[in-house]
Amino acid sequence: MKFEVEATSSNARACTITTEHSTIKTPVFMPVGTVGSVKSLDVYDLTSTLQTDIILANTYHMYLRPGDETVKELGGLHNFTKYPNSFLTDSGGFQAFSLSDMSKPKEDGIEFRSHIDGSRHFFTPKKVLDIQYNLNSDIMMILDDLVALPATKERIKLSIERTTKWAKESIEYHRNNQKDGRCLTNNIFAIIQGGIDKEFRKKSANDLCELDFDGFAIGGLSVGELNNEMYDTVEYTTQFMPKDKPRYLMGVGTPEDLIENISRGIDMFDCVMPTRNARNGTLFTTFGKINIKSAKFKLDTKPVDENCSCPTCKTYSRAYLNHLFRAREISYFRAATLHNLHYYLTFMKEVREAILQDRFEDYKKEFYSKRS
Repeated sequence: MKFEVEATSSNARACTITTEHSTIKTPVFMPVGTVGSVKSLDVYDLTSTLQTDIILANTYHMYLRPGDETVKELGGLHNFTKYPNSFLTDSGGFQAFSLSDMSKPKEDGIEFRSHIDGSRHFFTPKKVLDIQYNLNSDIMMILDDLVALPATKERIKLSIERTTKWAKESIEYHRNNQKDGRCLTNNIFAIIQGGIDKEFRKKSANDLCELDFDGFAIGGLSVGELNNEMYDTVEYTTQFMPKDKPRYLMGVGTPEDLIENISRGIDMFDCVMPTRNARNGTLFTTFGKINIKSAKFKLDTKPVDENCSCPTCKTYSRAYLNHLFRAREISYFRAATLHNLHYYLTFMKEVREAILQDRFEDYKKEFYSKRS
């Protein structure tokens, strides 16, 4: 993987990440394709219509179904899904934590039950990497010990200690594989933990950033804390992260969250929000968000967003989308998802251009003024 910082504007960065499968311009929002598919969209939508360079797939879900060995036999994620560009796969630790009735972090990994059939499984740092090797993702997240907030200092301390221990096991295992000529195109990111405690965030960041990872993520946020607490934690943490490697904020979030954290030096984002909200009737626009199922749109002939050039806005009225949603018509889900992801991806392109022109702060003011 190659990484280059092309420009900065205040603390915002415009960078380029080059993997085996694509060139990724940052800031970047990665659509979430949990089971190797972004819900309601196909590969043509992702490559031709939305022109995505990277999407996220879920290690936990792909491991349980269809199975990472099956994906490997069918040529890895790229050949299996026919998505030609980069895949980032998360560690699966969050899903083991959030979806299981029985999830127990232990010293050497996470024990959990499948949400599908109740079968027992155990993720270790090495096993999580082996799963991702089978998936052949371009960027692999290592296993970390995630804690929901609020949490005690004792539990957060244990979390960062385990996360660092597992990170050392992961990087040693990965680099040894590469020395043997394996996994040469798979890149590996560590995940900084510590809740909203500055002392723990500093320690976690310093301990992990000493290690030879290809990039670093901030995890354990957007899990119950207030927005301003998230922003403060990100701003504090990024000062301890390398300037010459990608910075990824996991699982975040709203357009406001994105622009606030870009202004704090973050390069990469993912979140189910644009796709999940689309399916539930919430559509994002340059002037805020609308609830398309509202009765006030029943006779509205305007597009969702008159400033948007997505196929949905160029073709359909709010009234028609309101009808499709109320009728639970399948075509609604594709039209709404295309719009929301188009909005997010266009938003990132505009932010990048503002950074390259060194006018990020002006763009940020314009962003909020349109919403007011």
